[in-house]
Amino acid sequence: MRIALSGTLGFLAAAVATPSLAQTIRTSEPLLLAPYEIALVQDGSCAIGQVLKVTGAIRGLRRKKLCIPLGEVQASLGMMR
Repeated sequence: MRIALSGTLGFLAAAVATPSLAQTIRTSEPLLLAPYEIALVQDGSCAIGQVLKVTGAIRGLRRKKLCIPLGEVQASLGMMR
């Protein structure tokens, strides 16, 4: 009984602790961005219907910036687990 109860509680704790699948779209590029971390920015630098995808880089390298369609962002976020 004790093993079943602790397994159930562990499963519930893991389900509550999982991060949300939604990602916020910022209005300005963040100053600090961890290496390989992705931030979505809607600051008007891309065409209508697109959002700027900024990927953090390791020290000494530049950040990677790419305009991607907004629909592509929503599809990829929906498939993440």
